[in-house]
Amino acid sequence: MLDSNRLRSVLALAVLLALAPQAWGGDKVSPKEGWVATLFSRYSVRTDITYLVADNWESKLDVYWPRQATSPTPTVVYIHGGGWIGGNKNVRPLHFLPYLEKGWAVVNVGYRLARVSLAPGAVEDCRCALRWVIRNADKYNFDTDKIVLTGRSAGGHLSLITGMLPTSSSLDRRCLGREELKVAAIVNWFGITDVDDLLEGENRQSYAVTWLGSQSDRHEIARRVSPLSYVRPGLPPVLTIHGDADRAVPYEHAVRLHRALDESGVPNQLVTVPGGRHGGFSRAELLRIHVATREFLKKHGFKRQGDSPSSAD
Repeated sequence: MLDSNRLRSVLALAVLLALAPQAWGGDKVSPKEGWVATLFSRYSVRTDITYLVADNWESKLDVYWPRQATSPTPTVVYIHGGGWIGGNKNVRPLHFLPYLEKGWAVVNVGYRLARVSLAPGAVEDCRCALRWVIRNADKYNFDTDKIVLTGRSAGGHLSLITGMLPTSSSLDRRCLGREELKVAAIVNWFGITDVDDLLEGENRQSYAVTWLGSQSDRHEIARRVSPLSYVRPGLPPVLTIHGDADRAVPYEHAVRLHRALDESGVPNQLVTVPGGRHGGFSRAELLRIHVATREFLKKHGFKRQGDSPSSAD
């Protein structure tokens, strides 16, 4: 299958960000240049695959998979942010490049925003996207025992809630199939953990108010889509990254989740970025985060060569 224009644009950006200054104008190929060339040759891409039709809207995803893999491949499901009201799956491909570097498959998920469907629409979509990954594992060589959910902000929230919801939640009724929805780990970048907390009071956020809208039972729905409502023993390991000066998603959301998971005996780690706001971390901070991610996943079963993200920014 031919690589798409989207992959070519992603890799062009990767070249610009990866090459050391001395590589320009030199005769030698740097290791990072070699990686980019390898990525072009080894990956296949399919974009805009419809995985759910709801509310007259086609929810779509992209798949990046190593065409030469001889065994099931660890797979990251990336969910974009934007406060459930903005953003799209096409604007943050650099966030999952570390996983491509290590030879993982990537599923990049789009979902219904508030202008199409209020809460819990986005949660339903992400549950269905996960079901799609599991149902299509043989076709794309996904390792269903090594699926990681990750995202930033609202994407962090959706990663958490997608991986934590019990079957009894009934938020996957529109999804095709009956496969069990399970993941191996969740990497949460400053995601919302208590949606109800953002609807009123000092932590009120306009994006949360918009997502819940004027539904008469909005507080009940907010609690229903809050990861903190589902903390219990047996959940997948959770890594949370959060700046303690975040004004968009209170740092306390990460602290409360970390505490609750500890109390329930769920393996988890909180990586705090001192003075960090809502993303925009420095290179040194990102290096520390990527090392922590690599070690966290290694600790929880991703031990083979190529099974964890690179520490390189």
